[in-house]
Amino acid sequence: MTDAATDTPTSPFALPDGPAPTGDEPIIAVSPIAMETVLGIRAGEDDPDGLGLRIEVTGVSGVEFTYDLSFDELCNAEDDDEIIDLETIRVIVPAASVDRLRGSVLDLPRSGAQGGLVIRNPNRPDPLAGVVLDVDGTIADKVGQLLEQAINPALAAHGGFATLVGVDEDNKVYITMGGGCQGCSMSRQTLTEGIQSQIMAALPEVPEVVDATDHAGGENPFY
Repeated sequence: MTDAATDTPTSPFALPDGPAPTGDEPIIAVSPIAMETVLGIRAGEDDPDGLGLRIEVTGVSGVEFTYDLSFDELCNAEDDDEIIDLETIRVIVPAASVDRLRGSVLDLPRSGAQGGLVIRNPNRPDPLAGVVLDVDGTIADKVGQLLEQAINPALAAHGGFATLVGVDEDNKVYITMGGGCQGCSMSRQTLTEGIQSQIMAALPEVPEVVDATDHAGGENPFY
């Protein structure tokens, strides 16, 4: 049917609202207004009653999952697919997507936003997946690797980047935010919620990550 978007957080590292899924939540719900849209589109298909809505996580873009939504014949569902009966339609979720989608809601964009269907997903990809640190390197070396491999690729989608200033004798790490992040009102949230947590999770010996950015020098300071 279409690729579904996610409502992009203002900060590229913004955390989802509320507690993380525990495993007891439904895999995915569909809001009433999104259901109207889905059923309206399905009505134009051949044999609509025999079709389910397949929702699949197809990959990762920055700090969000990417998705594919399509109508599929229910008889084609694999044995390990999860079939969710929502009364007016059945949703097919491949086994590999179940945990990544758990607690999600298929919805329409918020008022004023552009696009079709969106998936509000409390789950996020592991930003440190695939990151390999040189165990023999200094803290500065390792932070540089984290910036290059995980942090800056995510910030690049928002026109920003982070740069290591240095590491002091107490192992505190000093970072500056540049590009679209410099002067952005969300840059402190980006640093504290994302960059700091990633660096400290990968490097327990780092007690603090300090924002050394001159935010007043940005093109749009504190807008």
